[in-house]
Amino acid sequence: QTELVESGGGSVEAGGSLRLSCGAAIYTDCLGDMAWYRRGPGKEREIVTTFKKRGEIQYAESVKGRFTVSQDSNTNTVYLQMDNLQPEDTALYWCASRRCPNVRGRGTQVTVSS
Repeated sequence: QTELVESGGGSVEAGGSLRLSCGAAIYTDCLGDMAWYRRGPGKEREIVTTFKKRGEIQYAESVKGRFTVSQDSNTNTVYLQMDNLQPEDTALYWCASRRCPNVRGRGTQVTVSS
């Protein structure tokens, strides 16, 4: 089973930036259709961005213009560059396959203070 590992979370002040990483040891078809999710305190799960190996990318309205996803196929790593972070971005972020329901990481915490 493909395992995903996220990193890059942390605590920043509003307006700051973080770059999250989501890595897999090997490439499988599960990685061809992926998403970053987040769940803030007391909130429902939210899809932050979806992206496919072919390059089709979509962003939630709440992060458009601030977050950018990119992929490094050589290392099976997906990045989420998050700029101009706001307190409402505080959440646990994780990557997961939309093609294979059981393929997801444990998440990395992002905390943004005002």
